[in-house]
Amino acid sequence: MIDLDRIETLLAQGVCDKVYPGAVWAVGNAAGTLASGATGVLDPDRSDLHMQADTVFDAASLTKILAVWASIGALWEDSVLDLERPLGAFWSEVTGHPLGQVSARQLLTHTAGLPLRAQLKSLYGTDPKAIRDGVLHEALHRPPGEAVEYTDRAALVLGYLAEHLSGLSLDRLAAVRTWQPLGMESTRFGPLPSEITARCAPTETDENTGLHLKGVAHDFSARLLDGVCGIAGVFTIIDDLAVFLRYMLDAATAPAAAGFGTEWTLASLTVQTGSLEPVRGLFWHPAPGTTDDEDVWVHYGFTGTGMWVSPNLDRWAVLLTNKIYYTRERQPLTDIRNGFRALAFR
Repeated sequence: MIDLDRIETLLAQGVCDKVYPGAVWAVGNAAGTLASGATGVLDPDRSDLHMQADTVFDAASLTKILAVWASIGALWEDSVLDLERPLGAFWSEVTGHPLGQVSARQLLTHTAGLPLRAQLKSLYGTDPKAIRDGVLHEALHRPPGEAVEYTDRAALVLGYLAEHLSGLSLDRLAAVRTWQPLGMESTRFGPLPSEITARCAPTETDENTGLHLKGVAHDFSARLLDGVCGIAGVFTIIDDLAVFLRYMLDAATAPAAAGFGTEWTLASLTVQTGSLEPVRGLFWHPAPGTTDDEDVWVHYGFTGTGMWVSPNLDRWAVLLTNKIYYTRERQPLTDIRNGFRALAFR
């Protein structure tokens, strides 16, 4: 039984404490949505614009799941990609370069030894080709398989890999193989057209204009690459994420045209890092404070987004906020996320 009152109280307190201007949330299972709601405003400067079920959010790092993880899973399901094979064995762009010795599995588990730096402009300039060459050809930070170290570069490389294997741009591949078959009609890479931007939750202040970013990716790497990259750049709504997570719990019920399936989901939501810590699945990681019996897995976005899923409990949950509107401080939202997850999966 979902404790609706406690969830609403928790999230409303976050608005009062200025952790975020507003939030939209949902909890469900493979059959559908069990409970959902919204609180707060879209923009503190417009108290008449409240958060709604159709509010569009900058998903930030949820892009890594919605676009990259899903697309890599589709290619794996198609037997186009061998997760264990070194990239240099089939990808000429990295053959003979340090990245060539890395496997897709190591990228998905953040054990590839990639450089931890992600400041693309300061490292490679602003030309997309120079950025691509720099990312794919730079030396590794450490030998592959030695440690678990999170870096955005893993998603960027996997996005480039998915484009190479499919012959499609990442935005087109994600749309064709995942979003369109599942009916995720409001999920897309930005920048957004004006009619959709109007219902988009604003994020951080743009230092160049002094205005809050709205309909344009908060992540600078995504903006540098014209809105489309593996790191960030996707915009979405709560209902689309509900469809996506329902499909993860029961891929057998989804349209045949959809990409990744049950086998990919179950493999991704199991420990893939052996004795290394912190524990990782394939781009997912165990939710803090959960037990093996609960087996809840999570992925967060820097703007204040997050989604959880547990095949064991037949349960999923989504919490979307524009926390970054106020601050980059993590702890206040971390506390709310942990409280929300505890209530959603009890």
